[in-house]
Amino acid sequence: MAKEPMRVLVTGAAGQIGYALVPMIARGIMLGADQPVILHMLDIPPAAEALNGVRMELVDAAFPLLKGVVATTDVVEACTGVNVAVMVGGFPRKEGMERKDVMSKNVSIYKAQASALEAHAAPNCKVLVVANPANTNALILKEFAPSIPEKNVTCLTRLDHNRALGQISERLNVQVSDVKNAIIWGNHSSTQYPDVNHATVKTSSGEKPVRELVADDAWLNGEFITTVQQRGAAIIKARKFSSALSAASSACDHIRDWVLGTPEGTFVSMGVYSDGSYGVPAGLIYSFPVTCSGGEWKIVQGLPIDEFSRKKMDATAQELAEEKALAYSCLE
Repeated sequence: MAKEPMRVLVTGAAGQIGYALVPMIARGIMLGADQPVILHMLDIPPAAEALNGVRMELVDAAFPLLKGVVATTDVVEACTGVNVAVMVGGFPRKEGMERKDVMSKNVSIYKAQASALEAHAAPNCKVLVVANPANTNALILKEFAPSIPEKNVTCLTRLDHNRALGQISERLNVQVSDVKNAIIWGNHSSTQYPDVNHATVKTSSGEKPVRELVADDAWLNGEFITTVQQRGAAIIKARKFSSALSAASSACDHIRDWVLGTPEGTFVSMGVYSDGSYGVPAGLIYSFPVTCSGGEWKIVQGLPIDEFSRKKMDATAQELAEEKALAYSCLE
C-alpha cells in the first residue's frame, strides 16, 4: 500500500541552500525512494517572487514523489501539519556587525518560528536547524516550542562530519564510503573538534584505524582539524557564496539517518541536546556521535577520550555556554 505523504518544511527556501535542498527532498534522497512528500516552503516577503519561481520549477521537474507544494511567506501556513522541519532561513552576519547583533536578529526569528511550530506542526515533528549559529538557534527554538520533545530538536553538524570523511578519503586515496566513525564534537563553528581517534577505513584485510593508516599524528592533530574547521570559509573564498550544495546534501543525510536508521556499526555526528554525556554540560545543543534506530537518536557511550581531545571538547563547550548566555541576554 502506498505510504501517506510526509510534510516537509524548508525555511529560507528561495535561498542558495533551499534551492539545492528542495529537489533532493522531492527526489526521495531525504526520506527514501518510496516516501511521498508535500513540500512546505517559507521565505520572507521580499523573496516571495523568487519563492514562486522555485515552486514553478518543482512543478516543471515532475517529481513522482512530490504530492504537493505550499509556497508561502506566512509562518503559520508554512508550519501547519509538518512532520519534518528544516530550518535554513536565518539572518546572516553582515560586514561590520557584532556577534550580538546577529544573535539578536536570529533570536527573534527563531522565537517566532518556534511558536508557529509549537502551535501548528504535527505531533512528534522532527526539527533540524541549519542556519548559523546553528546550535544556539536550535536551543532558542527548543526553548519556545516546549511541547516539541527536546530529542526532536537538532542542529546540523553532519556537514562537518562529511567534510572530515572527505579529507581522510583524499589523504588516503580511498573511497569516502569506506571511511566511517569520524566525530564532530561541539559547536558548528571554528571551535568544533573533528576527532578521528575512533574512525576506521575498510581495507582488503578488514577495518583499520584511520590514525594507523595515515601514520601522521602531526597532520591529524593540526592541518586536518583546521581544514575541517575552516572549510566553510575556504568555500566562500573560492565560490563567493557559502556552502549550499554540500549543506543541502548533509541535511538530507542527517534526516535520512535519523528517520531510517544508521547502518550497523556506524555512528554519525548530530547536534543534540546534551544530557551530560562525556562531561559536556547539560542544557547545551552540542554535537555528539550518535546512532539512530526507529526514528530516535542515541549518543554513543563509553568511547575513550584522550587528554588532547578533552581540551578541544571543553573549549567548544565553553564557546557554546557563552553563546547561550548571549542569546538569553537578547531575550531580556
